[in-house]
Amino acid sequence: MTDPVFDTPIAHRGLHDAANGVIENSRSAFEAAINRGFAIECDLQLTADGEAVVFHDGDMARLTGQAGRVRETPAAEICALPLTGSAAGDTPLRFSELLAGVAGQVPLVVEIKQQDFPYDTRELTEKALADIADYSGPLAFKSFDPLALSTLHKAGFKGPLGIVTFDYRSHADHLSGLQRFLLRTTLHKAVSHFTFISCEQTHLSHPIVRLRRALGMKVMSWTIRTADTAATARRHADQIVFEGFDPDLE
Repeated sequence: MTDPVFDTPIAHRGLHDAANGVIENSRSAFEAAINRGFAIECDLQLTADGEAVVFHDGDMARLTGQAGRVRETPAAEICALPLTGSAAGDTPLRFSELLAGVAGQVPLVVEIKQQDFPYDTRELTEKALADIADYSGPLAFKSFDPLALSTLHKAGFKGPLGIVTFDYRSHADHLSGLQRFLLRTTLHKAVSHFTFISCEQTHLSHPIVRLRRALGMKVMSWTIRTADTAATARRHADQIVFEGFDPDLE
């Protein structure tokens, strides 16, 4: 059976275009993706009062101009802040609002973000599960954190579960050598129970990524920003997570 999450290119944080006032992870970016029939990738963070909001950064400054961390701020306060540069005056959304707006029109690929170290994604994962209790559209979860996927698996989530991976040679100073090895090679499947791989484009050549795909596991690649890169990635991945170009014009 075809997995609908892999049927169409996946718009990274929605079909955003900051130059034209369409900001990442915004209602406008998600509506633009829906209008084009692209799947949507988005990010979830946990707020101070235990809500799941659609926001990439742990810090609010880049996207709202306001100081403070998402984890230390109530959802009502975050969701009242205009996203910097938004032509439509978009504000951050609760996950529940995103689900209501998408309503199964296109597939969703939802990343459970890791926040402050030591990472503990259980509360965010449990809130996300509560939010999707009545959602029937195609939806996958993914995370860099194997324990987030374990929480989803133990809770009985039946949809696709993706482990996000890359070479772990940078942005990994907080991890031990063993942790980097296990994450780079995805040798944690007995714990995480992932069913697909979300792989940074330059890591697609890793032997274990290629072996898992050869054995039938789906692979999506991120973040693809040009048609040439897309052509290369498609040789080793089943779908792309893209931004900044039109994959329909490849």
